[in-house]
Amino acid sequence: MDQLDRTLLAHLAEDATIAYRDLGARLGLSAPAVFERVKKLKAQGVIRRTTIEIAPETIDRPLLAYVHVNTEGWGKTPELLALGEDPRVEEIHAVAGDTCMILKVRCENTQALEKLLKKIYDVPGIKGTRSYIALNTYLERNVRAELANQ
Repeated sequence: MDQLDRTLLAHLAEDATIAYRDLGARLGLSAPAVFERVKKLKAQGVIRRTTIEIAPETIDRPLLAYVHVNTEGWGKTPELLALGEDPRVEEIHAVAGDTCMILKVRCENTQALEKLLKKIYDVPGIKGTRSYIALNTYLERNVRAELANQ
């Protein structure tokens, strides 16, 4: 991947709906050349998917929380990972430190968070949780291609 690919990825990360013609104008390439680069980046697994970003409050999920999950043993059981099927669970991370797993969740309110915590506690091997509710979000973004490998 060269610097042109990184710049292309940075533009797509800002707006994945931008036309290849417009991307080409920004990069000094033709639309077919941009198409071929995007196709190559997809084939290499650099671009894993194209998606949209939804404002959480518009779908009645304004409460953002991080749930630290302590488990018995390794922790990454199929039952725990199956929590990813719940649309309120946005991310599941195995981590090093004083907890085993961290879940990023978005809920309607604290009552909905409580119900989700009960669902987590129902998973075999869960020893405990600690929840951190975000009061404000000042920065939230995906990987920044223009900074990769620098």
